[in-house]
Amino acid sequence: MLIRVADWERIRSGEVTLQFRRWKRPTVRAGGTLRTSLGVLAIDAVDVVSRVTRAEAVAAGFTTVAALKSSVDGKEGSLYRVRLRYVGEDPRIELRSSSDVDGLVLAGEALALLRLIAANPGVRAADLAASIGREKLPFKADVRKLKAKGLTESLEVGYRLSPRGEAYLRSL
Repeated sequence: MLIRVADWERIRSGEVTLQFRRWKRPTVRAGGTLRTSLGVLAIDAVDVVSRVTRAEAVAAGFTTVAALKSSVDGKEGSLYRVRLRYVGEDPRIELRSSSDVDGLVLAGEALALLRLIAANPGVRAADLAASIGREKLPFKADVRKLKAKGLTESLEVGYRLSPRGEAYLRSL
């Protein structure tokens, strides 16, 4: 679920507690979390709705129902109301800066991927994937697993090793 950067501070402060999306099927679920580089959100409820009240539009950061509807109209799927709240900073940020790699073990493919990123910082995911004969989307999913362990960082284009990733390679 993409959230406009302009909404982030208002979500963080609690001013914005709802988001509305048109989806064929939801991309988040109640009880889950959404972890992004700007922080972690708790997803408290996800409901299909047929109409939106003015109070809901305001809770979503819009001044009117019409303004909210214009942001979601023209897209396919049902209208979903997502109740969310900010729960904290992205824990991967602190983990990336750590040099503690005790007990961390990567399987062969993950280690090869880490070495590939180390040797090619800032290279597009599509190019990295092609260089080893992989499809881009599964490749990116595997990079996200490394990122969750605090080993890599996303750049505007491509990736690089985090200090923790560098420490891991040095420890081998």
